[in-house]
Amino acid sequence: MSKLVPGASDLWFLPLGGTGEIGMNMNLFGHDGEWLMVDCGVTFDEPLTADSHRTHPVVAADPKFIVEQRDRLKAIIVTHAHEDHLGALPYLWTRLKAPVYATPFAAEVLRRKLRQHGLATRVPIHEIAPGGRFNVGNFSLEFLPITHSIPEPQALLISTPAGNLFHTADWKIDHNPVIGEPFDRAQFEALAERNVRAMLCDSTNALKSGASLSESICHNGLMRQVENHPGRILISCFSSNLARLVTVARVAQQTGRYFALLGRSLQNMYSVARMTGYWPDDLEAIDPSHLGFLPRNEVLAVATGSQGEPRAVLSRLAQDQFEPLQLEAGDRVVMSSFLIPGNERLVERMVEALRARNIEVIESAQSSTPIHASGHPCQAELADMYAMVQPDIAVPLHGEPEHMHANAQIAKRYSVPIQLTGLNGDLYELAPRARVHFGAVKAGRIPLAER
Repeated sequence: MSKLVPGASDLWFLPLGGTGEIGMNMNLFGHDGEWLMVDCGVTFDEPLTADSHRTHPVVAADPKFIVEQRDRLKAIIVTHAHEDHLGALPYLWTRLKAPVYATPFAAEVLRRKLRQHGLATRVPIHEIAPGGRFNVGNFSLEFLPITHSIPEPQALLISTPAGNLFHTADWKIDHNPVIGEPFDRAQFEALAERNVRAMLCDSTNALKSGASLSESICHNGLMRQVENHPGRILISCFSSNLARLVTVARVAQQTGRYFALLGRSLQNMYSVARMTGYWPDDLEAIDPSHLGFLPRNEVLAVATGSQGEPRAVLSRLAQDQFEPLQLEAGDRVVMSSFLIPGNERLVERMVEALRARNIEVIESAQSSTPIHASGHPCQAELADMYAMVQPDIAVPLHGEPEHMHANAQIAKRYSVPIQLTGLNGDLYELAPRARVHFGAVKAGRIPLAER
């Protein structure tokens, strides 16, 4: 095991990031002397070690293990365009130097990031249509369209002579999404006939009972927060949640308000959506500089900063330090997002600053109507997917240890014979045997940017 080079009969999984934590996903799959990387993401404002109090603006998993055998890395597959799945590529690609495969939407998001780093012409990006099939080295790959909170999310079927793996990536079961096609149950039921050796599954909401809400349900909840309110409405959500942005724009249209996007990441997502055909032609965002000239009851804007990030627009609005728009007493801020663990104090300080100025704040957890829907599966959806796919092995990932343990228990209840759990740096041997070699690789974090 010292060289960690997979043989012809081996099928391995080695997470460097995203297993034992939520964010900065970096997954390696090994077979017959070759490695495949699936996702290469970041996290924000995090320390490098659990006992450190110093945070860094942008952090990624340490890729040292695979950089040292870069000649064996055949490709980097991007499952979707969220930052925790592709955000590290502009920083790390010169160390990895492998071709990238992504859907058209994710490819466009990535190209814009690469352009900012002077890499626009250097990185070979292969666009694969949603549901497309392609081969990389000894791996046969198939994108499986799934539902999430961004256009073109893809699960991944990895086929090798040693066995087949199903990697869910981020997902939920949504039969009425705002953007994209509904969840295709038949597609995943068909995997039961493909002899899936292991299913590697998102664990983010494994502690939550029932099923996640459909993204479409947020429309009525947000409408109730906007209609008949006499002041400005400011909504904060994740900038990558394009479906939510479309919903807010539709609410603005239906309530006679002007719609604006405050923050570079929001404006960039809007631009990519328009370019790739995911933004409705009848919805338009106005220039933020016009907001200050409008009557208060005609303003509906979306701002970055739902997690209390000090440099984001919402925090600057709370401190009355955002030039294009000033909030006043009687205006309303709607937090259309969930609180990421660890950000509690940042959000609390921001909310306190807003309320001290008599600006009303509606948080999603306290709202009487749904104003946020998670993009990840709860317990009923996990059980459903295990029953559909019927894998030999369940490998929970994309979660903290308690989430992954709960995911494994669901797999066990739904007759998955083997459940394997571990952490970043552990080597999962999936074929010919099923076991985990704990601590096989030194895993860690690296800073990608400083303040």
